Amino acid sequence: MDFSLSPDQQQIREEAQKLCSGFDDSYWLEKDKDHSFPEDFYAAIAEGGWLGIAMPEAYGGAGLGITEAAVLMGAVAESGACMSGASAIHMNIFSLNPVVVLGTEEQKQRMLRPLIQGKEKACFAVTEPNVGLNTTQIKTRADRRGDRYIVNGSKIWTSTAQVAKKVLLLARTTALEDVKRKTEGLSLFYTDLDRSKVEVREIPKMGRHAVDSNMLFIEGLEIPEEDRIGPEGQGFRSILHGMNPERVLVAAEAVGIGRAALKKAADYARERIVFDRPIGQNQGIQHPLAKCWAALEAADLMVFKAASLYDQGKDCAAEANAAKYLAGEAGFEACQTAVMTLGGMGYAKEYHVERYLRESLIPRIAPVSPHMILNFIAERVLGLPKSY
Repeated sequence: MDFSLSPDQQQIREEAQKLCSGFDDSYWLEKDKDHSFPEDFYAAIAEGGWLGIAMPEAYGGAGLGITEAAVLMGAVAESGACMSGASAIHMNIFSLNPVVVLGTEEQKQRMLRPLIQGKEKACFAVTEPNVGLNTTQIKTRADRRGDRYIVNGSKIWTSTAQVAKKVLLLARTTALEDVKRKTEGLSLFYTDLDRSKVEVREIPKMGRHAVDSNMLFIEGLEIPEEDRIGPEGQGFRSILHGMNPERVLVAAEAVGIGRAALKKAADYARERIVFDRPIGQNQGIQHPLAKCWAALEAADLMVFKAASLYDQGKDCAAEANAAKYLAGEAGFEACQTAVMTLGGMGYAKEYHVERYLRESLIPRIAPVSPHMILNFIAERVLGLPKSY
């Protein structure tokens, strides 16, 4: 049993680190201040062929696995880009996995190539204001009119919608009261984000200012039948093909953020002299940082166990959820510990760890809360009765 990266995977990590070195902490601090999308970083990632790392070679991708994608995304976050860098690109990497698995040949050619080439950005519109994680209860409707669907409804927390050209949209095509099972009657679409029919309203938020989060108000959006992914009414099953990869990649990013914060804190602790000695000589500083290292490394092992299982075509739901939980908690704790290690300077933007802390909350909360993950593990792994 080998826990180390393969030579090829190590090369991916090193090449990603090299690319990201051109976009340092000062770059991301500026993007955070300006609330501006990192277009030049996105272009560099696309030019390097990284957007298609886990996409089939037949459509311009590298044909690698979620394991390699996790290596890439962890390195991006660890560079100091955190979620501002990761969220700018990971939507392209995992969100169209339902197209890879369920799309027709025509759809794959039409949809995957421009995404991989960086010519089209995509956003993912599933969550709704009054539904949250109870996806089967979504209210957005897609009513069929001949060979087209007319969509009306609203979505929330849709990332990159300010800059996206395409949207991956889940909508109800059969009323909930008319289906036998609540997971039926939902359909998945990948289509143009027609701004004459969709109002995109940005949500002011705590962190990750370089990548927008939005509410979408959809009124009369027309979607051609050829933009539906998979069978009508089976959209819930379709999005499942992207959920476990998303959890794995977000977990890898959380570990990366934690490692970035831990390095900042350890460097500061070695250099900061108080009472004629470096503060890193004090066990009150050493022990919390050491605990953070151990937690991050343990989470990282679960990340790659889940990724390996997925790439082998095995069930990885428990592992992917556990990885996201462990990494989200460990990343947040590392960032919080880094701020406390730096003390007052940790609260200053120029030292960056306050930005890391703000962004570490994203993988802790999204795409699924830690509480719901614990519910899932209790029910599906431990066989305990459903609590909600």
